Formats: sequence, C-alpha cells, structure tokens
Amino acid sequence: MPEDSGLLCPLRYTLGMVGGKWKLPILCLLADGEAVRYSAIKRKVPGITNMMLSQSLKELEEGGLVHRKQYNEIPPKVEYTLAQEGKSLLPVLAGFSQWGNAHMKKHNTGSSVCRQCKATE
Repeated sequence: MPEDSGLLCPLRYTLGMVGGKWKLPILCLLADGEAVRYSAIKRKVPGITNMMLSQSLKELEEGGLVHRKQYNEIPPKVEYTLAQEGKSLLPVLAGFSQWGNAHMKKHNTGSSVCRQCKATE
C-alpha cells in the first residue's frame, strides 16, 4: 500500500502504537492494574535505558494507552497505570501469549512461562 494514499492499515497502526522492543514489556508489567513508579518499571524491564523508558512511556501516554500521574512532592513521585485503551489490549496480548506458548511447545523452544508479563495470567 503506498504511504501517500492517505489510508492507514489497522495492523500497521496497532503495531505503531505498541511495537518496538520496549512497549509490550511495559504494557505487560502494568497489566495487573497496580500503579507502578518509574524506578520499578526500570528495574523490572531488564536492559532498558532511561532514555528508551522515558520515550516509550511518553509514546504510550500520548497514544492513550498509559496514564501518568504526577504527585507534587519532593522528591517528585510519578506513577503509571494502564488507561482504558491500554486495558482493551489485554485480551489481544493474551491471544499472542497463547499463540507463542503453543508455538514454543510445538518447537521445544525455551520456557513457556513469563514471570514478568501479567497480561496473560
């Protein structure tokens, strides 16, 4: 599909919202509904840099998938939760997880349990 056609593929749109190396792990981390502070996300998403975490959270917030709440205190306190739009993705993420689990079992590829992703429990 030509990019100048003015049309956007829904799959490409969705992947633009949640694609990349870090957005899905962040969404999965927030899936249990608990508010999570920046430092906890950083700790629980191995390998992510401060710049990539900040950028990913900003993009997820701009897309309406994540809610950011800032408390006016010193030191500053910021918590992140899934917004309603983000929660609406959980069944889709669960479907991806089920597919991945079946594929991993079929091909004897690693563990089928993710201790970080709460979207599929």
